[in-house]
Amino acid sequence: MNSVAVEPVYVACREVLRHIVECVLRTPATQAELAKLRSATAAAAGIVLCGLALLVLMLAWPMSRWMVDISAFASWHRLIAFALANSVVLATTCLAVASLFWGFADATMAQPHDLDGFHVAPDQCRIWRIAHLSDIHVVGERYGFRIESGRSGPSGNDRLRQAMAHLDMLCGKDQLDAILITGDMTDAGRSAEWAEFLDLLGSHPRLAERVLILPGNHDVNIVDRANPARLDTPISPKKRLRKLRALSAMNALQGRRVRVVDFEKHCLGESLREAMEPYLADMAKFADAGRPNISKALTELWTRVFPMVLPPDHSDGLGIILLNSNADRYFSFTNALGMISTEQVRGIEIATGQYPRACWVIALHHHLVEYPRAGHALSDRIGTALINGNWLVRRLYPLANRAVMMHGHRHIDWIGQCAGLLIVSAPSPVMEATDDLRTYFYIQNLITGTNGQLRLLPPQRITVDGQPRADNLQMAAALQ
Repeated sequence: MNSVAVEPVYVACREVLRHIVECVLRTPATQAELAKLRSATAAAAGIVLCGLALLVLMLAWPMSRWMVDISAFASWHRLIAFALANSVVLATTCLAVASLFWGFADATMAQPHDLDGFHVAPDQCRIWRIAHLSDIHVVGERYGFRIESGRSGPSGNDRLRQAMAHLDMLCGKDQLDAILITGDMTDAGRSAEWAEFLDLLGSHPRLAERVLILPGNHDVNIVDRANPARLDTPISPKKRLRKLRALSAMNALQGRRVRVVDFEKHCLGESLREAMEPYLADMAKFADAGRPNISKALTELWTRVFPMVLPPDHSDGLGIILLNSNADRYFSFTNALGMISTEQVRGIEIATGQYPRACWVIALHHHLVEYPRAGHALSDRIGTALINGNWLVRRLYPLANRAVMMHGHRHIDWIGQCAGLLIVSAPSPVMEATDDLRTYFYIQNLITGTNGQLRLLPPQRITVDGQPRADNLQMAAALQ
């Protein structure tokens, strides 16, 4: 009830209020003013929703019945009316209490703000260099157009090839510790797209040894890239096939390096490859036949393998935790919503508890909080957020100053802080730019201070040149 109804409704109300307030403010607000506005609108959203829920509850209460005599069963019309009224009373009571709780919890928590500045590395300190990419949206054909960019954005995968060639050069100089791709490796989770992605990495074996990936909404939740309004039924095998492809790619790239959490023993368990080994035969059968009895085991596997953990190389080193932030959706218009389960947070607590002196990169696809910037489109603020992001921030309080959250999904770059957690958003090197414009991504440089706190050094910006090909693009558009 809370995750499916209360939190989405509350988040929508909160962001609508923030959007209205920011539109009224014609002059740019300072960071402090935005923080106050965010707190005030969170509290206001809780109060507004609580009031509306109580109003509906008062209207439904006279029609509800909590005790009936045997004569009531003589009329099924009356029983249905009682049941509906009782359901409305229960739902509105839950919404009134929970929205008020969420509103004031969000209003009293620390608000996100831009990073004040980067640190300077002391002499002879260990620097971890992580290339952070996201939303590369590989397509399966040479001149394929991506869903969100249409014909206005870069077609094909040439920009990604440029980016990989540059990273391969850095790997040859041993200047990269990891290459983190935080979701949306593919544009629609198709087998041809995964094949293009894996073939590209196969031509750069030094990169493949360092790549870590996690699923984005385009990898698992896109129903039909040609028809955004198409509905995918819960019993359809297509969603499980998309998850199967993502699992297979993760196993191929990082299966030997990352480990899954053993919740029973309360420690890190076997590697991803070992965890998937008993399921490989069923995965092959499901890919061939798509039988529902096989898909149940695959659903359990999908839940079991997250979070994936790359342990630190020593007790006070840097570890990487990979989350699945995709909410299960069967309708393309809601495919972008995200949610982190309580089981994954328990997994984070187990992994970080096993290495209490280590620092962590916690990677997910969706953004935890809305950036403290005015002027975002309302559709971006409601339809793409991590629904329980503020709850996740509160659960990760013990990791303050020891963790950096890296994500993608919004296609833009932002580096900030919220409640002691560093937050890094990766731009997309392929999306939302015409073919003749440059795009970019960053290599993040991290160090641990003398007190064990995680610090960000100035990142290295890698530029990807555009390649205008007007004649080819016109021909491709004409053929589609």
